[in-house]
Amino acid sequence: MLVPAISFIALLVGGPLVLAVWLSLSDATAGSLSGDFVGLTNFTSAFESAIFRRALLNTFIFTVASQVLVLVLGRVLAAFLVKDFWGKWILRFFILLPWAAPIALGAIGWKWIFDSLYSVLNWTLQALHFITPGEFPQLLGEPTLAMISIIVVHAWRILPFATVIMLAGQASIPQEVEEAALVDGAVGWRKQVYVTLPMLLPVMTIALLFGIVFTATDMAVVYILTRGGPFNSTHMVSTWAFQTGVLSGSTGAGAAMSLSLFPILVVVTILMLRFARRVDVGL
Repeated sequence: MLVPAISFIALLVGGPLVLAVWLSLSDATAGSLSGDFVGLTNFTSAFESAIFRRALLNTFIFTVASQVLVLVLGRVLAAFLVKDFWGKWILRFFILLPWAAPIALGAIGWKWIFDSLYSVLNWTLQALHFITPGEFPQLLGEPTLAMISIIVVHAWRILPFATVIMLAGQASIPQEVEEAALVDGAVGWRKQVYVTLPMLLPVMTIALLFGIVFTATDMAVVYILTRGGPFNSTHMVSTWAFQTGVLSGSTGAGAAMSLSLFPILVVVTILMLRFARRVDVGL
């Protein structure tokens, strides 16, 4: 009875994966899926490229920094939204909006916010006297500021997903546990550290796993905001692989770059799933 489902998943996931592996081992170009076998030449050429090595480092920084923001802010929001107060459903709607709205529209909105001349952010900073009048910080034109900007926007995009997962996890904590914590004097931060967080670890691990995989392989935010600029300083593996394999037409080289993250993500996934299972069993 499982054969149809397994076959469907194997064709849906396994087919493109096998094709990508074959392309990465060939010198295929755009417009053709055929090419001569070149072995690991595409992989060695990729790692010899300074831009690819920078993209690999950027992907690591981008993923870690955005997920730290998402976990911290998601936990704070979940702890706040679980309480009863007036307007809670309206606030939940606005928190979910970045996840529900098309990312292209959201990223274009952020691009206007970060614009050097028409930025509402620069106007606000000038009104608050944090920057001098007439000063226009290049939020997307300076490498460090551009990296910070795309991290913030991606964290804004992923935050609703993590918040909803943590809300569901907190709602699943038995009321008896909450009452026992109150009897034992665990209130405030003590309750969060010794009761709530340990019971939310499996859920938070799954949210983090989805966030890592989604962030490391996504290119929408970076491509819309900076397109890897300035001077290739904000390229991720996904954006550089897209530019190499699709825009430049070197399909084999682009496939090799995109597959370079595959073994890393497999190892991370296995370790995090084992950790989540161990914590869940321990509870």
